[in-house]
Amino acid sequence: MGEVVVIMGVCGCGKTTVGEGLAAALDGVYLEGDSYHSAENVEKMRSGQPLDDDDRQGWLETLAREIATHAAKPGWCFLGCSALKARYREILRRGDPDLRFIYLHGDEALLRARMEAREGHYMPAGLLDSQLAILEEPRRALRASVDQPPEAIVEELLNQLRSCAT
Repeated sequence: MGEVVVIMGVCGCGKTTVGEGLAAALDGVYLEGDSYHSAENVEKMRSGQPLDDDDRQGWLETLAREIATHAAKPGWCFLGCSALKARYREILRRGDPDLRFIYLHGDEALLRARMEAREGHYMPAGLLDSQLAILEEPRRALRASVDQPPEAIVEELLNQLRSCAT
């Protein structure tokens, strides 16, 4: 059976960078959760409107199916997904009851600066406020602060994953 881990947090926390780094280090795969959004959701975010629970429902169900597919295969799979609310994480767990989460967190000013500096992403920095407003920090998750270089975050999380396995 595979090991699926969701890399979660608000926009700008580095889910993609960290997820790709972990996948490379463990010879796994990385899935970009944003690529599973409907065209309507992407357009809504691009125009600066936050998604609501109804907008996210189908997206989360699709991700849960992807999680189930990868949980049935050998190896590691890392999925980048904001998973902001406990309710969203429960939907994702339908794909794998043993699903683990890594929560990337950071100072609002740092997150905003990262969002303003990135290019080619449809999500404007203004949506950070709406994500922070609905964020329910997970109680059961590995955690890493994003106020360090990506390589250090990946190494820290690899150590945490190894200690969970022993």
